[in-house]
Amino acid sequence: MSNYKGFMPEWEHEAPPERSFRSILKWGNPTEYKCPNERLYKVIKDTFGLDDEYFKTKQGEGLDKVDMEVPVNLSEEQIQKFREIVGNDNVKLDTYTRLRVSYGNTMIDLMRLRNKIVENLPDIVLYPSNKSQIEDIVSYCSSEKIPIYCKAGGSTVTRGMEAMKGGVSLDLAVNFNKVVSFNEKNQTITVESGMQGPELERVLNNAKDTLGVKGSYTCGHFPQSFEYSGVGGWVVTRGAGQNSSYYGKIEDIVICQEYATPVGIIKTEEYPAMATGPSIDQIMIGSEGAFGLLTHVTLRVFKYMPENRIRFSYIFPSWENAQAAAREITQGEFGMPSVFRLSDPEETSLMLKLYNVEGTKLDSIMKRKGFKQMERCLFLGFTDGEIGFCKNMKKKLHKICKKYGAMYLTGYPTKQWEKGRFRDPYMRDALGDFGIVIDTMECSVTWDTMSEVHRGLREYCKARPETICLTHMSHVYPQGANLYFIFIARMEMDEYIEYQAGILDNYVKYGAAISHHHGIGKSFGPWLEHSIGENCYDIIKTLKKHFDPDNIMNPGGTLGLDVERRKLKYK
Repeated sequence: MSNYKGFMPEWEHEAPPERSFRSILKWGNPTEYKCPNERLYKVIKDTFGLDDEYFKTKQGEGLDKVDMEVPVNLSEEQIQKFREIVGNDNVKLDTYTRLRVSYGNTMIDLMRLRNKIVENLPDIVLYPSNKSQIEDIVSYCSSEKIPIYCKAGGSTVTRGMEAMKGGVSLDLAVNFNKVVSFNEKNQTITVESGMQGPELERVLNNAKDTLGVKGSYTCGHFPQSFEYSGVGGWVVTRGAGQNSSYYGKIEDIVICQEYATPVGIIKTEEYPAMATGPSIDQIMIGSEGAFGLLTHVTLRVFKYMPENRIRFSYIFPSWENAQAAAREITQGEFGMPSVFRLSDPEETSLMLKLYNVEGTKLDSIMKRKGFKQMERCLFLGFTDGEIGFCKNMKKKLHKICKKYGAMYLTGYPTKQWEKGRFRDPYMRDALGDFGIVIDTMECSVTWDTMSEVHRGLREYCKARPETICLTHMSHVYPQGANLYFIFIARMEMDEYIEYQAGILDNYVKYGAAISHHHGIGKSFGPWLEHSIGENCYDIIKTLKKHFDPDNIMNPGGTLGLDVERRKLKYK
């Protein structure tokens, strides 16, 4: 631990009052979270020129009760019809519930809730219990031209479920959240789309008891939002978990799906692979509710063997060496680690502080061996799979790291990272108590463009004074990787929106994909045509017209389909 003895703000707090603005945030009510250590606090104070006095007063926390009334723009006949479909107890009209299903976990949502800004609510919230009810809702809304929105877990960071046009929002997590079937011979599980990530993993890990089968299994999909994410959200945003380098992104895990759409049911078949024309599964994955509403999904599952996990971490002398090693590992054809996280110099500097490595004997050894601060790069991860595979992969990886001048740091930093891998989002909300923004953006790049994208994006992010920009590589492939940018700054909402827009402009400028795993939603929609090209975007628009001719499925900017495209600032 640090020897720093300055004032520490009270970042630990009790859960917010029930039905308050703050309680809507999925990551906004930890009961045990507090500042990771004194070193982070000192970095924040030094970067922003703040003193202890500043942190003695919290800013708008959004702890007031949501007690306003927002009018419902549906007829009594329409409301009664929804009651007939799902039952009276599964129809909600109060403002708090409507707000809760419309706001996700974007920084914009957090800022609005802290300032009690209520906008873009559905008129009614429904809790369907089965597939037939969902199909009836879609059919009725189609005939009445009522917009439909959907919530599975609610952890969206792209305004994915915001009800821009009012209408109906389905909260699937309440009643539509069960295992439909499990096939141990095929190693597949079929679930309702409101199934929550932690519950799915609990069922699979304990399958001998929960499913009455012989083995224990895992889904292998662990996004950072895992604790508050839903399976339906994973699929329709085309997400990736932190272990995707071994298990794959969600499109690699999905076997088949079923959707309720305005033009009828879309159901794909359960085959391991096909050559029957363009993949309907891949058309629907990532459609974000704009084509139809996902009801069931069948996923491949994997054997659960946590006892075989081998943790590792290395320090590289430079970002260039680290990139070269990462590329050689991914192209080595000896298998991939499950978690693969490589931090650039600025992120490494902070991570070594947070993981309590800086100032230790290990840090002293690094310095003696010439690993300089703000040049060295931290690589950490772990293996999953059969034990022989894990050992061989780790052996090969170790050899490549040594080739590029890396020093082995044991598995200690990785264990420290694991402690916060699902809790780090809480820090964003804690910092928000003091007017400090922490948010993330990510993109997909190829190995030959990575250095330029990294340089160009950091140049933009750091051009803003008093801004921390942390970058790491994760979700790696033989052809490239995901670059993940974390920025920490003091800014108001309008400034934040423009700053985020500048990052997206620069993604297009440098030829990076505007999203690797967060999806597009309404936040990134105006950039999608720039990113994929006019001809490809025309295909998406054509599909939208086929599935949803009246634009009732998640309208108001999803995938940029019914809003103007962005006029790029950077050419």
